[in-house]
Amino acid sequence: MSVLNTEIDALTGGPANLAQYRGKAVLIINAASQCGLTPQYAALEKLQQHYAPRGFTVLGVPCNQFMGQEPGTAEEIATFCSTTYGTTFPMTQKTDVHGDTRHPLYTELIDTADAEGYTGEVRWNFEKFLIAPDGTVAARFAPQTNPDTEEITTAIEAVLPR
Repeated sequence: MSVLNTEIDALTGGPANLAQYRGKAVLIINAASQCGLTPQYAALEKLQQHYAPRGFTVLGVPCNQFMGQEPGTAEEIATFCSTTYGTTFPMTQKTDVHGDTRHPLYTELIDTADAEGYTGEVRWNFEKFLIAPDGTVAARFAPQTNPDTEEITTAIEAVLPR
């Protein structure tokens, strides 16, 4: 099954329509506004600006499952991200990414291994999954891996649409 067939709502309401990203590379991240890793939003936005013209997008998935670090409403999350980090990339509704209430999107993602071979539950905020243009999961990156590292940019370059 393609990750892009999964139904999820947008942060601002209504369907996020992941199918619109078919043919593009997508970096999905579970995000939180009050996490020590929150400054990664700045590097994620730089990726968005740099690669968007080549068929790429970041997709933020707010999650409040890790020590309650995303307690805000949809409006508060959107305002925080845009005013603090200038984010322009799309975001989904606040979503559970692990456990019994895990959203089906993350059920599709978590079987992918990262560079160290880890598969399974999302470990923390800002875990990253790179989706290829055909909707398959191309790579997984640990939460502490900064979005602007060569490891991530090389992986993005490898799956950008031709």
